[in-house]
Amino acid sequence: MIARYISSLFFVLALAACSDDKTQNPVDKSNVGFGVDTAFHDLSFERPVDLQDPKDGSNRLFVVEQAGRIIVFENSPSVNSSKVFLDIRGRVNDAGNEQGLLGLAFHPSYTSNGHFYAYYSATDSTRLSRFQVSGGDPDAADPSSEKVLLSIYQPFSNHNGGQIAFGPDGDLYIAVGDGGGAGDPLENGQDQTSLLGSILRIDVDTGNPFTIPPDNPYAGNTQGFREEIYAYGLRNPWRFSFDPVTGWLWAGDVGQNAIEEVDIVESGGNYGWDVMEGSSCFEPSSGCDQTDLILPVWEYPHSVGRSITGGYVYRGTAIPELVGAYIYGDFITGKIWALRFDGVNPATNTELIDADFNISSFGVDGDGEIYICAFDGKIHKLIPDIGP
Repeated sequence: MIARYISSLFFVLALAACSDDKTQNPVDKSNVGFGVDTAFHDLSFERPVDLQDPKDGSNRLFVVEQAGRIIVFENSPSVNSSKVFLDIRGRVNDAGNEQGLLGLAFHPSYTSNGHFYAYYSATDSTRLSRFQVSGGDPDAADPSSEKVLLSIYQPFSNHNGGQIAFGPDGDLYIAVGDGGGAGDPLENGQDQTSLLGSILRIDVDTGNPFTIPPDNPYAGNTQGFREEIYAYGLRNPWRFSFDPVTGWLWAGDVGQNAIEEVDIVESGGNYGWDVMEGSSCFEPSSGCDQTDLILPVWEYPHSVGRSITGGYVYRGTAIPELVGAYIYGDFITGKIWALRFDGVNPATNTELIDADFNISSFGVDGDGEIYICAFDGKIHKLIPDIGP
């Protein structure tokens, strides 16, 4: 029986003011039905944390399992088999809840160069590595082709970040958490001499192992700031994505004690952690200096959800009502929302679905349709409500 979770409630407009002691509360309800279906009934996965389409016209999807495998299969509801594309469980440290094989990105020229990139936890570090697809089998990678491009020391087992993605500029972006420990005890969030607490941007097409894009905010600086940094002041931007229409970088930054936030990330931006958690002062707890800090475009309190999972701007065709909306969710509660923001008018947020699974990640296929990786071992798909 297909699992479906429908939100078809009355629409209520509720925009709370953004201030030091109030957070936006996403209590709007959609009056249009939406649901999620189990996308591939005959397939199951172990702790799926990412789903990627290689954009090579092959109609395949790749699912990342946290323990260290990448699984490939045909993007068809009736698919009943899959293959292990890459198995690096022997190199991946998944001992902590937030450790493991965390991110996957295919090179924009994957069809010609066969390069893809993985971000994973090793012992006391996270690694960004390049791999090569096998020359004889497009459904198999060559594990021996690994080239480590970047290794980042991780002082704790949590807040490893995880998302990697190529931007519209062809550069590779990497989400890195603040290094973990409650409240950013090492003050990495505001330290531009550290890669932690940042989104990084590198050019993997030149240099060995990469080069710094000349327009990175700290390229060529003499202050000791890390030139790889694109933006900082982030706690754990577990998932981010680019809107293919606007080019905006949307990120979900996981909060500490009180607030989950959605950011539109700009070059050189300081998103406040650990001076602020969302739009509220964190350290100090009041009267913090907000000079030059960029506040979230949306946030919600822990009475609503406790761990944001960033998603994607919907650009598919199956659900016209959602075109242009940023679809994201909460790992703990299973809620899924649609956020609209045009950069001019106040953001509006609508609850679409209250699912009964933990949402680890979202993904999109070649048609722009949205999938959900869940810790029930299944991949779900966002659909319009077609009735019982």
